[in-house]
Amino acid sequence: MLSGDQPYAGHDPTAVLLLSLAGLIATPWLTLYGIRLLIRARTTRTTAATVKPAAFLAWAATVGMYTWGILHLFFFDDPDQARACNEAIGTSHLTGYAPSFIPLHFGCRTSDGHVVEAVIPSYLNPAVSVLGICAVALTGFVIARRKEEIK
Repeated sequence: MLSGDQPYAGHDPTAVLLLSLAGLIATPWLTLYGIRLLIRARTTRTTAATVKPAAFLAWAATVGMYTWGILHLFFFDDPDQARACNEAIGTSHLTGYAPSFIPLHFGCRTSDGHVVEAVIPSYLNPAVSVLGICAVALTGFVIARRKEEIK
């Protein structure tokens, strides 16, 4: 939440930069590691051996989609913010911004109290949510199978 004295403050630029860098490093690493595990799983041919690469690839997709949204913010400076809000809200009066990292959002607050998304694509947060749920479920399955193998 923003204090009342900074209604036009956007996302913290340091956090946007760090999240961009982390996502740009983690996404290819998770993807390559998942592919490597998938290649190895061809010889094993067990369910557990194919679920682990799927979990890594689901995490890669989740991180990659979130990074895609962060990159929208990375290349979005103050004049672009105002222009995007004016295009999004039309003739309504802009009273401030409503940014958040989770869910990833850059909204334009209008004088009538509505918040209209201006920058982040509408498909991004639902896609990140679905991919994240898949990644968590697959990771849980991998952990459960590993515990069974240890017994």
